[in-house]
Amino acid sequence: MKPATRDISAELAAIEAMTDDQIDYSDAPAVTDFSGWRRGVFYRPQKQAVTIRLDADVVAWFKGSEPKYQTAVNRVLRDYMLSHRKSA
Repeated sequence: MKPATRDISAELAAIEAMTDDQIDYSDAPAVTDFSGWRRGVFYRPQKQAVTIRLDADVVAWFKGSEPKYQTAVNRVLRDYMLSHRKSA
């Protein structure tokens, strides 16, 4: 990424010095309805292929209940990781 020119840097500094009430938001109205939004559309974490040994009944349950069972297993592991990271 190229460094900002002096003109751009001066403009950014002027914008940064503004208070919220000085900024014109008329071309970007506030969004209040989030019902159609989807989580994770733009963020795609890097995946890593691993070999893991799981109980057969656990794999069967995930395969039977989720069309993308590997994604479901990853989601469960991520939730576990996040819940334990906060408490540590």
